[in-house]
Amino acid sequence: MSRTIDRPGQAEVVEDFLAAARSGSAALIIEGEAGIGKTTVWLSATEVAARRGFQVLVARPSAAESVLAYGSLADMLGGVDPGMWEHLPAPQRAALERVLLRADGTGPVDQRAVAAGFRSVVDALAGAGPVLLAIDDLQWLDTSSRLVIEFAARRMPAGVGLLATLRTDPSAPANASWVQLRDPQAVRRMVLPPFGLASLRELLLARLGRSFSRAALVRIHEIARGNPFYALELARATTDDRIVRLPDSLAELVRARIDRLSEEARTALLAVSCSSTPTVERVARATESHPEAVIGVLAEAIDDGIVSVEGHQIRFTHPLLAHGVHDGASFALRRSMHRRLAGIETEPELRARHLAMAAVSGDPDTLACLDAAAQSARRRGAPAAAAELADLAIGLGGDTPQRRIVSARNHFDAGDGERARKVLKHGLAALEAGPERAEMLSLLGAIEALDGSYLDAAQLLQRAIDEVGDEPASRARFLVLQAFARLNIGRRDTAAADVDEAVACAIRCGNAHLLSQALAMQCLMDCVRGRDFDPAKMRRALELEDPGAECLALTRPKNLHAMVLAYTGQLDEAARATRGIAEDCADRGEEVDQLFSYFHRVLVEIWRGDLHAADEIGSEAIELAQMLDGGVTRGVGLMLQHFLACYRGEVERARRLGSEALTALEPSYCGILINLVVTLNGFLEVSQGNYPQAVDVLEPLLAQLDPDLNGTEIIVGWFLPDLAEALIHSGRGGDAEPLVAALERNGRRLDRAWMTAVGGRCRAMLLAAGGDVDAAVRTAEEAMRAHDRTPMRFERARTLLVLGQLQRRRRRRDAATVALREALDAFERIGTPLWAERARAELHRGELGAGFAGLSETERRVAELSAAGMTNRDVAATLFISPKTVETYLGRIYRKLGIHSRAELGRLMAEQHQPDDK
Repeated sequence: MSRTIDRPGQAEVVEDFLAAARSGSAALIIEGEAGIGKTTVWLSATEVAARRGFQVLVARPSAAESVLAYGSLADMLGGVDPGMWEHLPAPQRAALERVLLRADGTGPVDQRAVAAGFRSVVDALAGAGPVLLAIDDLQWLDTSSRLVIEFAARRMPAGVGLLATLRTDPSAPANASWVQLRDPQAVRRMVLPPFGLASLRELLLARLGRSFSRAALVRIHEIARGNPFYALELARATTDDRIVRLPDSLAELVRARIDRLSEEARTALLAVSCSSTPTVERVARATESHPEAVIGVLAEAIDDGIVSVEGHQIRFTHPLLAHGVHDGASFALRRSMHRRLAGIETEPELRARHLAMAAVSGDPDTLACLDAAAQSARRRGAPAAAAELADLAIGLGGDTPQRRIVSARNHFDAGDGERARKVLKHGLAALEAGPERAEMLSLLGAIEALDGSYLDAAQLLQRAIDEVGDEPASRARFLVLQAFARLNIGRRDTAAADVDEAVACAIRCGNAHLLSQALAMQCLMDCVRGRDFDPAKMRRALELEDPGAECLALTRPKNLHAMVLAYTGQLDEAARATRGIAEDCADRGEEVDQLFSYFHRVLVEIWRGDLHAADEIGSEAIELAQMLDGGVTRGVGLMLQHFLACYRGEVERARRLGSEALTALEPSYCGILINLVVTLNGFLEVSQGNYPQAVDVLEPLLAQLDPDLNGTEIIVGWFLPDLAEALIHSGRGGDAEPLVAALERNGRRLDRAWMTAVGGRCRAMLLAAGGDVDAAVRTAEEAMRAHDRTPMRFERARTLLVLGQLQRRRRRRDAATVALREALDAFERIGTPLWAERARAELHRGELGAGFAGLSETERRVAELSAAGMTNRDVAATLFISPKTVETYLGRIYRKLGIHSRAELGRLMAEQHQPDDK
């Protein structure tokens, strides 16, 4: 069977129930509406129980069987070994054999004997192992079976559980109040809630083997109201991410209820289904009636639970009913109703939609209304609605390049990149080279940059630049996008040339907003290339920015400014800026851009050492990435999980996620993202002290930097301190030297506290490896002063750890203990267990050293010889003392060191003699 998609807490409830049933008696009633997934959970629980040694007695009654006496009881007993009957008293055996139709008889079956016999069977089974009585659809249990099971339930011995599902239906209420055990608290209930979007997406992917755009997924979720059965049926009827019709399986359910109503009621319901805000007044106008008459006409639908009236609002009790009423009406009736509603609607978007639904071809007025409505929907942050309106215009014969651009941009912003690509590629095939085709190519390139291949993006944008010619405004826009794409595939010099030309084009055309984008992108290029960006230039870019201008989020100056703040170590400011950008993207409905803003927020919080904030933001980002389900977006979601797992010390999970992230990102050719995953892979090895492996992982990244190592900002040089540390501890200090020197030099040149601090830490390790521990201590102390200028708490704790190690080597035990304890406290607060354990081990080594320092010279010699494996007699002969004296000395040594055996002494002596520079 297909795997179960668990709701939050569902598995824990089942686990707790089975544990309780094994040790005592327990019942679990799984409740919910039809199709909500009760049977799936029930089946999964019975399978788990069987694997754990439960004997499972199953009954799955249906409505037709609810009148068959003892039908469900017979099902439950059908799988029991017939040998069980031999030990039953004769009346019980005879009664049960009658129930199972194994024996003929006249007269009624003695229900008391049946109940007693069933209880005896359950007791006997429980004596051999745990038992589960499993009933699916408790509401269809025949009365005779129910009474017997009720009798047995109140007397169930330890080791027996009752698992049942119960449909909750307001129109046909059922209850399980009769399920009572000896302990009333042992009866548990689990009400299954509707699926959320993430769970629904996972279900559709698992059952149907296909994914849906976010817009289609949201629509399916709305209509099914989170019901997995309804959602699966709707998904099967969805073509090209559109629900073409209500599937037969659901249409029959709806039709059976609607067809019973009068024609007048069905007409009124059609008006309700066609209107987004149906009121009594609006339905009256659409049906050429009056409000009192509408209420009268709908009375039967209200009584049947199809609609409800709350104040002036009329609402369907379930979205499926609305969908079914609309689909069940003829095309002509639907067109007529939409035409009437268009005549009374005042809201432009709704009026345009009604006009489109009433038309078979687009007249100029209808197309103009749809264009205005799409623009309005985009302004209010509803790109999915805007895309739908643009598509309606295209479908009515208004297929123009501009409408395809509007449709594609909005589909993409709504998270449907694949649909956006289809819209553009279809339009490109029908166009000759020129400005309109160039516009489409540039948008397709932007989509590839955000959720495809940066290499393909750069090529598409180059084609757009070639086709647009010398027109400066379009050329400036395309060049800014191409610069961003080339930056991400590692072509930083050509990207810088692109953005320089973009600045010139923007100046030439006199477009202030374009100039603001080009200047901000120029600042970003300067930053990643190691050329300190000009704050005055960035301020000018922000002043020139037009917040209301239509442009892709990745080129907005405010967004580029936030990146520069993060990459240059202004992390507190970057945290505030990226939070605001994420909120703006959410307001605009730009979910792909929202994901990338989340990505930068997580990076910033990790760099700040606030893993709790990173976790919280990461959870939202990961869920959004799963919703978007594109190549790059999926890779970003995996990256964030990988980053957090690395810092949390979840080694195996981190390695798996790192591998999956690289696989997802490889087709994107996004060097920056791929290198970040590799950086964290190396960090994970350093965290475990696996220095040679860390070198193997990180050293290839040097090829991505410029030969002079001028560009070491954190977004591209994050790996450098880890690689330097790994090289030093692998005995390759000479190879580490230029990396350390670059961090120190660039830290001074660019005034980057992060580079100065971690460069100083690495320099201290280099000096210590060369034997100059005094200079190493001074350098580490200077690095700590640099840390005071940056909020990077985790990096500060790492430098404290190195300082404590160095102070211990200089026999400054008190200072070492203070530094190491502070480092340990920081690692524990941040939530990095591998690093906390390293600090704890260093503290332990220091405490051992203090303990050995308290031994007398003779005690030390006795300890050394005993730890080397000598017997008391051998030690006595070597030191010219008696074996009894050796025994006395060992007792003192054990007390001073807090140990109890010669084996512990040997281990501690070995640790004491480990080299201090490791």
